[in-house]
Amino acid sequence: QMKARGLAGVCVPSRVTRAGVEMPSMIYGTAWKKHNTTALVKLALRTGFTGVDTACQPKHYSEPLVGDAIAQSISEGIVPDRGAVFIQTKFTSLDGQDTSQPLPYNPAAPLHVQVQESFATSQKNLKTDYVDSLVLHSPLQSHKDTMTVWRAMEQLHREGKARQIGISNVYDLAYLKQFWKDADVKPAVLQNRFYPETDYDTDIRIFLLNNASSSALPGNCSGDTPPSTPATTIYQSFWSLTANPHVLTHPRVQAVAKQHGKGVVAVWYKYLVQHVGACPLNGTTDPRHMLMDLQQVFDPSFSLSSHDCDNITATLTIAQ
Repeated sequence: QMKARGLAGVCVPSRVTRAGVEMPSMIYGTAWKKHNTTALVKLALRTGFTGVDTACQPKHYSEPLVGDAIAQSISEGIVPDRGAVFIQTKFTSLDGQDTSQPLPYNPAAPLHVQVQESFATSQKNLKTDYVDSLVLHSPLQSHKDTMTVWRAMEQLHREGKARQIGISNVYDLAYLKQFWKDADVKPAVLQNRFYPETDYDTDIRIFLLNNASSSALPGNCSGDTPPSTPATTIYQSFWSLTANPHVLTHPRVQAVAKQHGKGVVAVWYKYLVQHVGACPLNGTTDPRHMLMDLQQVFDPSFSLSSHDCDNITATLTIAQ
């Protein structure tokens, strides 16, 4: 049973993915943090976050500084050990890299070697033999190349170096179905931008729910347990705040927040966790928001009613 921890004094509930891996219901996102990465990740862990998302992509992430933050957090007693932190990183193909910066792999190497070299770079950066989750940052230009990369990731998973594997930036259901059919190891997570332009991936999220396996147990934590169909591919959302100002400023959402005595951001995150069944990435750089988001979203006495959820859902159709 998980215990409350950190300055927030709450338990961030875990979900169990189809890979049988316990994953926090909210993960700290480290994109764009640059030289502030170490301090912010340490602060997130001290506040009570138990999972961190990064990528082996120097263009947008400072993966070595994430590794420094985790190592320092362990040595300073902020977290007890490596196992107490859920670490998720990504393989980013050449299309997503800034070729003017040092690359994490030899761009001339075959794709499967690029994956191996990128992972070895992540191991060094993060100071760990394994990661809890390895995500393909985006499909490649051809399906054949995507599957070559996925096979290499499947191998890392089989070797125990990546406890689970997932994919990101897949917004086309037909493509997801093709990928799903061809993948030997199904993705444990799908990480997408959560925004109106894709109808909030409604069709994709339904597909994931309908293709659950039955080999894992639900997440644990007393109090707030998300509606996890055992062993689903869990949908991770990013840009959850940035892409949805129309939701956060909507009178209906503000009324729900006022009724519960919570902030609108906490109500929106609660909706994502409780109603959508998503695992949002939270990339705040504000210590007060870190604290408030965890304390309010995972307050064991806070739950949205079906009426609350209906009111929030109604705002999603207003894209402007």
